[in-house]
Order: sequence, then C-alpha cells, then structure tokens
Amino acid sequence: MARIIAIANQKGGVGKTTTAVNLAAALAGTPKRVLLVDLDAQGNATMGSGVDKRDLPASTCDVLLGELEGADAIMDTPEGYDLLPGNIDLTAAELELMGAEGREQRLKRALDPLRARYDYIIIDCPPALSLLTLNALTAADSVLVPMQCEYYALEGISALMETIEAVRSRLNPGLEIEGVLRTMFDVRNNLTNAVSSELVEHFGDQVFRTIVPRNVRLAEAPSHGQSIVGYDRSSRGAIAYLGLAGEIIRRQRERATGEKAA
Repeated sequence: MARIIAIANQKGGVGKTTTAVNLAAALAGTPKRVLLVDLDAQGNATMGSGVDKRDLPASTCDVLLGELEGADAIMDTPEGYDLLPGNIDLTAAELELMGAEGREQRLKRALDPLRARYDYIIIDCPPALSLLTLNALTAADSVLVPMQCEYYALEGISALMETIEAVRSRLNPGLEIEGVLRTMFDVRNNLTNAVSSELVEHFGDQVFRTIVPRNVRLAEAPSHGQSIVGYDRSSRGAIAYLGLAGEIIRRQRERATGEKAA
C-alpha cells in the first residue's frame, strides 16, 4: 500500500519540483514502485520527467474533474517511475472545482484505487496554499517541506504549519510531517547556517539529515528532461537525493516496525 507524500511550501523557488522529480527517480532506482503526481499548473515536474506538457493525451486536470480515472491518465517515464502529468489546464480545474461538492476530496478519491499499485506516491504541489494544495494535503499521509535556509522562509513555514493543522482537524486527521528538507544550501553563508540551526532546534528529528546543496548539475538536469539521478548520478545533487530516498525508506521501515510492536 503506497505512502502518499505531498511536497509543499507556499513559497516559490525553494526546490519543490526539483525535490519531487529527483525523489521519485531516486526511490524508483532502489527499486520502489513510484507514482509522481504533477499538481502544479506550471507543469515543471512533467517536463522534468521527460514528458511534453503541451502535448498530453490526458492530465491531472481530467482526473480532478472526474472525466477520467486516475489509471487512465498515467504515463511511463524514462527513469522508471510513473507520472500523472499536469499543465496549465489545472488552473481551469481549480476554478471549476470552487463550487463543487467535496472539492477538497477529489484527489484523494482518484488516488485511493491506485495505492495498491505503488510503494510511494509523490505529489508536487503548487507554490500557494490553494485548493489544489488542499487536495494534496487531504490525500496525503504526510507532508515533506523543502525549505531554503533564509530569513523569510521561517515566516512562510509557520503559515504552512497552520494550514496543516487546519487540514488535520477538518479533513485528514492522520496527516503527518514527513520532514523538513534543507535545499539550495550554501555552507559558506552564515545566515544559511544560522537558519539551519533554528530549524533543527524547532523541528528536531523532523529535519532530514540530508542537505541538498547548491549544485550546477542539479540546475541543468531539468533542461534535459531528466532527474539529477539520470543526468549525473555522481554529482553532489544526485548523492543528496539518493540519501533522501534512503532516509524516507528507513523512516517508513521504522514506522512499520513500531506499528507491529504496538
């Protein structure tokens, strides 16, 4: 049964899509059965997976609007994970869903029949606390928060935590924090190190040990329609995301062991 992980942060430019694509590729290489869901109208996770967002036979939009079953919109990718692709049509889907009954549950209903097919379902959320993000948080078992270690990021994460608490109380009581991931990390920057220390002090073990560094190869990979694991497996960026996949698998194993013991 798949663990569904939403990758969310309402602040743009923190590495959500980079994390979604590279984590999906790293998990698929372990090997695990992985589905990546592109819920962002920019469609960057789709393009980064080697799929043209401008020429999709079906998309996440069709699934959310109930025009297709999730299984009918899934595509293969060159790197071994499956993709539920997204594009600009998601903007129209969000508007159409505004007045719909059970609008926050659409993605959950679409993904529930797919859970038995996968080990992990990764959802790339848009950079806003929107209805689409709310759908992701309602469908997910946990939230992974990518965060650049800078001053304003600390303010943004508090708003996200408030949203997660609201979703827990109203829509998804089992929603957990998968972890906080430090991205675009520059060890030479004193502010970066100070914010990193604050994060660890506040979130403790919820902060992943893995740190994703600033890395040119990581920035280049999407322009080739590849993850960093496929583009340059020996780069620092690839090593970081392979390490993140290992941490997530280990945490999942520990949870399963704890549940059995209980």
